[in-house]
Amino acid sequence: MPSIRSVPLLPVPDAWPLPVVALVAMAVLAGLDLLGAVAAKHWAEDGSPVALVGGVVAFVVLFWVYASSLRYAELAVVTMGWIVLLQVGILLVDRLHFGSSLPADKLAAVVVALAASVYLVVAPGPA
Repeated sequence: MPSIRSVPLLPVPDAWPLPVVALVAMAVLAGLDLLGAVAAKHWAEDGSPVALVGGVVAFVVLFWVYASSLRYAELAVVTMGWIVLLQVGILLVDRLHFGSSLPADKLAAVVVALAASVYLVVAPGPA
């Protein structure tokens, strides 16, 4: 039986520039996290074993992709991009799938908070 240390990290093509690797990692992480969150919500509501297993698999794969992405891109950049994309995805799924909505003032606050988060990571620091 192979040990946990023998699980390979995901390879990235050498031709991909670092920003592309980071963006792909962010999008995949957000997608997996969103999938796991929706599975958790379904499991909490119906107790579906399929949702439970699907959520566990989504989060195990998420961890694997996250660890693999940190080999190529910075922790703060990947994590913040993942969080921003995840929040946007959660708002969309909540609106489209579960039928809930935010008032305009709260939605504006979300936009400001996400923009500030991106600024903290992406803006250049002091020289």
